[in-house]
Amino acid sequence: MNDRHSDNPHQGFIGLVASLAQASGPDGLTIGQIRDRLDERAFGLMILILAIPCLVPALYGVPQIVGIPILLLAGQMLAGREEPWLPEGVLKRTVSKSMLDRMADFATRRMGWLERLSRPRLKIFTTGIAERLAAAFMILATVTIVLPMTNTVPSVALALLSVGLIQRDGLFVAGGAAVAVGWATAIAIVATGFFLGAGWAVGLMARFTG
Repeated sequence: MNDRHSDNPHQGFIGLVASLAQASGPDGLTIGQIRDRLDERAFGLMILILAIPCLVPALYGVPQIVGIPILLLAGQMLAGREEPWLPEGVLKRTVSKSMLDRMADFATRRMGWLERLSRPRLKIFTTGIAERLAAAFMILATVTIVLPMTNTVPSVALALLSVGLIQRDGLFVAGGAAVAVGWATAIAIVATGFFLGAGWAVGLMARFTG
């Protein structure tokens, strides 16, 4: 399956996710086959497709698996690459038929509002250097998505950023960037508080036991 998907070049992202599920055989599709079915919006679409399973709250395992290809894709966007490249080992990984069906069902039932609300606007935030900045925010979100029990909020950031780039909606891109920065800041504050508190507790114990 090497031809780019071109049945409907203006197909919405929900329809495209559904078409992947419909096109998959009993063994599902490899990531390489998924990539080959995408059009010029491949970067945003691939990141969105990889982020959808991570929107499930308190999920462990899947974010750690999809985090690597998301980082690779976002890194290429940041570097200005026009077409996505992934290592052969990643391209050969299979997304099962059941997973594709669940992704299509989730996108249809839960993400319709994103497609309805998004439209081309504030395009200055979706092209050129702004597109690379969006990739940097995607990397920031992905770094936090792989932490245990913290996948939902950064996945929302990834969804907003990728939909914004797909639909050329600068408002969505700005919203996704705000969520990514806000969540990373919150985690940093909590982590700092934890380590400061741990240091204080150790010092207190040393005072009483010394």
